[in-house]
Amino acid sequence: MANLLNRSTSPYLRQHADNPVHWREWTPEALAEAAERDVPILLSIGYAACHWCHVMAHESFEDAEVAALANANYVCIKVDREERPDLDAVYMNATVALTGQGGWPMTCFLTPDGRPFFCGTYYPKANFLQLLTAVAETWRDRRGEVERASDQITTELRKMAGGLPAGGPPVSAEMCDHAVASVLGDEDKRHGGFGGAPKFPPSALLEGLLRHYERTGSAAAVSAVQRTCKAMARGGIYDQLSGGFARYSVDPYWVVPHFEKMLYDNALLLRVYAHLARRTGSVLARRIASETADFMIAELGDRDMFTSSLDADAAGSEGSTYVWTPAELRSVLGDDDGIWAAAVFGVTDEGTFEHGASVLQLPATPDDPARFETIRTTLLAARAARPQPARDDKVVTAWNGFAVTALAEASVALQRPELLDAASRCARRLIDLHMVDGRLRRASLGGAVGASAGILEDHAALATALLTLYQQTGQWLPEARHLLDLALEHFADPEQPGRWYDTADDAETLMVRPADPIDGATPAGASLIAEALQLAAYLTGSSRYAEAAQATLATAVPILTRAARSGGHWLAVAEAQLRGPIQIAVACEPSSELLAAARTLAPGGAVVVGGAVDSSELLRGRDRVDGADAAYVCRGTVCDLPVTTVGDLADALGVAV
Repeated sequence: MANLLNRSTSPYLRQHADNPVHWREWTPEALAEAAERDVPILLSIGYAACHWCHVMAHESFEDAEVAALANANYVCIKVDREERPDLDAVYMNATVALTGQGGWPMTCFLTPDGRPFFCGTYYPKANFLQLLTAVAETWRDRRGEVERASDQITTELRKMAGGLPAGGPPVSAEMCDHAVASVLGDEDKRHGGFGGAPKFPPSALLEGLLRHYERTGSAAAVSAVQRTCKAMARGGIYDQLSGGFARYSVDPYWVVPHFEKMLYDNALLLRVYAHLARRTGSVLARRIASETADFMIAELGDRDMFTSSLDADAAGSEGSTYVWTPAELRSVLGDDDGIWAAAVFGVTDEGTFEHGASVLQLPATPDDPARFETIRTTLLAARAARPQPARDDKVVTAWNGFAVTALAEASVALQRPELLDAASRCARRLIDLHMVDGRLRRASLGGAVGASAGILEDHAALATALLTLYQQTGQWLPEARHLLDLALEHFADPEQPGRWYDTADDAETLMVRPADPIDGATPAGASLIAEALQLAAYLTGSSRYAEAAQATLATAVPILTRAARSGGHWLAVAEAQLRGPIQIAVACEPSSELLAAARTLAPGGAVVVGGAVDSSELLRGRDRVDGADAAYVCRGTVCDLPVTTVGDLADALGVAV
């Protein structure tokens, strides 16, 4: 027996390759080993940027006493939740059902066939040793109790796996209005965000509120978006030196983050800030969008794609890369600039973090921008000499799909065409590497694709990304259609139109087949596929996609009526649907002021294409008018007369130029 994780394509698993615990990956061979030895499985699930995963690793998994006990009594399996979200979903549901809460590292004890009978999260070494001993004794001496418990848990999990019923009523304006009112009732108007600590960036919810504002003109909706975006941008959750958002704030004020930086957070927030800047002209939103895009490319970019995350820890200490004391500022900047910087960044003698250090905030725009930029450059250089957080170099398909969509949309909002180029390069590399024998894979590492199959969110997020690129480049439509056809064939419930599974029908058979429609830190696979199908229906004219989109969106009604804060992306898709969705087809020359205006003025979720007559489905039979570029605006199947000026287009869309 030996630790086998050095073969893995997951950086998280490779972090544990030198542990004395004899870790295996989740494979049929590992389960068979447990059955042959007649021992339970110790399943540990985490991810590379997870602080408490590191703590438990150092305390327990690197410890010889723990390893001896675990190796003797268990088959030990490590899982990267980002590489195998299907396994994470199944056993997280079990953990929450048994303990009332979840989190990572997740620690589960399973029968050799994968049924859980005891679950938890982080355990200090002493507690973990006791637990390993107790579970081993129970397995040996009271096997009947274990079997009964695992059967009962499995039965309950299968009941929970039903997802939402299909065939509900269509979404309505009244329902979305009610959902928004419910969300706004939970807003923290003083500090921004929704609910209390910990506060996670509510990216999907903010996008939904922006689209609601565009449909209704609701001042309350756009004010909530502005308050939250401003609070996050000014707070410690945002890296005031190099850009990029941390995963969440541990307090209700957005001051002290959990310092890991995730690609998915930054991509989804880039989309929101770019949309807010485009719609309101906010200087702050424009700056944050631009800096976030730069952060993604500079610090997460690799081989034209985007890696997963930056760690919370550096040299074993969380946040040490990012925090400062007044003395440290003076040491780097000199007394005058150091004192000025402390006032600008909110660095105090008491500190906002540990040991008198402070997380940098930016409560107000500095009164001397040139001095601020000089100081920021100097502090960045000094920070670069500190221990740096490790990077998880794994490339996840869905998260790269988010990045492609956000960069393409930001290229319009920020008038930065190089962001579209970056998005296009990423799409090409993803398709070339992650499509294997016509099927999509979940992740790759260092240019080598992993074995894990793509799940629903991978197909949906990448399809939306390619459809977004198609609207600006005229490319990628066949590849997007292929992904959607794969999704309809392998993930859609054939007996209940509109219901989706998160894993394919020919994927590994788990204890239950995951089907979670609730939006979380990232949108649910089902809400993502609703967006992709909605876009594709109008870009291709396919009634199949249109019917699937409508049926899928109908399943969101229970979420939007009962738990609207858990349906932010559903709200965004529903708001786009209620507006038509709006389609703008511009018959034009290659360089067209009218087409550029259409992309800038279009509401979120709209479809915009441009080109010569008959060059795309939306331009069939639609030509320039009297030698002038012409925009054709449709809502659903109802179209206005063509317009030829930017002012008339703005009037047709009901927005100000």
